[in-house]
Amino acid sequence: QVQLVESGGGLVQAGGSLRLSCVASGRTFSSYAMGWFRQAPGKEREFVATIKWNGGYTYYTDSVKGRFTISRDNAKNTVYLQMNSLKPEDTAVYYCAAKIGSISTSRIEYDYWGQGTQVTVSS
Repeated sequence: QVQLVESGGGLVQAGGSLRLSCVASGRTFSSYAMGWFRQAPGKEREFVATIKWNGGYTYYTDSVKGRFTISRDNAKNTVYLQMNSLKPEDTAVYYCAAKIGSISTSRIEYDYWGQGTQVTVSS
């Protein structure tokens, strides 16, 4: 089992920045590919970014490329999502997730989920 706890969400003005953190406990964190997803009110949960177990490869959804950066520190069992140039359409609950094996953009392939952290971007 892996337990995931997100933090770092909040209210920010458009153009601002936030850094989300997700701390994992339980089984070996470095065994897992990690992903960030988000869910806005009335919408399905969507993929944001993913990172390979060793941090050697990352992938982003088109709408956040150049603005968001996913990274990880396996010594701290933590994955981060640095979000810059935030837009009102980035408003959502952000979730981190873990899966064994290769990275994926599909939420159904992830085995473990955090409880989410709210990000609100005002215009």
